[in-house]
Amino acid sequence: MSAPAQTTQPSPNDLRQVMLGLGLAMLLSALDQTIVATALPTIGAELGDFERLPWIVTAYLVAATTVTPLYGKLADIHGRRVMLLVGVAIFVAGSVACALAPSMTLLAAARAFQGLGGGGLISLAQTVVADLVSPRERGKYQTYFSVVFVTSSVAGPALGGFFAQYLHWSLIFWINVPLGALAFFMTNARLARLPEQRHPHRLDWLGALWLALAASLLLLALGRSETPGGAPGLSLQGVALFAASGLCWTLFALRTRRVEEPFIPLSVLTNSIARAATLSSAFGLGAFVGLSVVMPLYFEGALGLTASRSGLALIPLMIATVIGATVSGRIMAVVENYKRLPLAALALATLAAVGLALGVGRLPLLALNALLATVSFGVGAILPVATVSVQNAVPTRDLGAATATMQFFRQLACALIVALLGALVIGAAGADPQRLAGAFAGVFWVVAVCTALAFVFLARMEQRPFRAGGHKRDEV
Repeated sequence: MSAPAQTTQPSPNDLRQVMLGLGLAMLLSALDQTIVATALPTIGAELGDFERLPWIVTAYLVAATTVTPLYGKLADIHGRRVMLLVGVAIFVAGSVACALAPSMTLLAAARAFQGLGGGGLISLAQTVVADLVSPRERGKYQTYFSVVFVTSSVAGPALGGFFAQYLHWSLIFWINVPLGALAFFMTNARLARLPEQRHPHRLDWLGALWLALAASLLLLALGRSETPGGAPGLSLQGVALFAASGLCWTLFALRTRRVEEPFIPLSVLTNSIARAATLSSAFGLGAFVGLSVVMPLYFEGALGLTASRSGLALIPLMIATVIGATVSGRIMAVVENYKRLPLAALALATLAAVGLALGVGRLPLLALNALLATVSFGVGAILPVATVSVQNAVPTRDLGAATATMQFFRQLACALIVALLGALVIGAAGADPQRLAGAFAGVFWVVAVCTALAFVFLARMEQRPFRAGGHKRDEV
């Protein structure tokens, strides 16, 4: 049965206001992943518990990653606006619980609850844009969200450090209350006036459970990837967690093949464009996030920069991603061969990463930043192309699930690559600059491999013409 097409396009003013509300919702999730880091030592000292301090980060990451596909599926069933409001409400409630937590254990639990809300905000915002804007124009609007990420990446650590040092660490969570309330009411008011996309689905709760367990156990295993002596490696507990995760992935795959309507639609999993675009962006984004996490160690340990100068030195890496995404997204709207720019940018990114690996320890700061910016630009250039290509390749009824699935695997890739890069440098942190530089040679070679794989998967992706409009529904 075919539903009538919706051809009413939102006005430019409506789109701008919707984008502002969606940007605020995404800022909640993106900012919360960066603002906490610089406040961790203060939180550990005040609560008197440094042993469980990593759980503040891990609890949020595990919860947010595992629920991302669930939000996408529920958004296809119940509508984007409802699920976006649910996510914002849970996130704000979790933020209040974090601010009031009297112990590290309760803070970690509150962070997990907060992650249950934040996990769907980014993919839902991207799905709403896909509902409202034609694929050819979509890349241009997706670039606006890049500003959110660079804002959170640059302002988050500075804001978290300021709150912790001069005011109180709980403010890093209290700040989410006014931001969340504003995002809630703006999103509700604007999206309520626009056409709502809903599609009949049955939710495979067992498949969702296996996927959530598989991802959670994998992320927990990454947090146990060290020997009892603290060196990088695999502890017995880590091996058990990896094995349990592998079992759950197997059960999820079996469930997906047997159930009539799997949790992640087969139209997404078997779609060659969605698969190639997701893998390309996952490797690229993982390399970028990994660099943003470990480069401060290089700036301070190998180059002797202060913490504040290290933060400034990180800005070219962060800004170049936004520039790459903006240029690529806008070019998509006017050229037919929209893969050409990101492929060229990824080739340059790979060469730049090789240059970093070969010149580590000898490059002056200016040259180092130029090469890092080149890598970052290449990663940014693939993000709008990958997102729009996935959304353009799947049926409209699976749009929310496809976007959330892509975001889910991106987050998993980021966690895996960050863990790998962290394992390469953790033993050299605090050592002499020469040893640290040697460890970072391995980091840059891994980044080169990741950008090369991103290039390969993007090159293999079919370049399909964009659909004509943003509202037409497929047969259901």
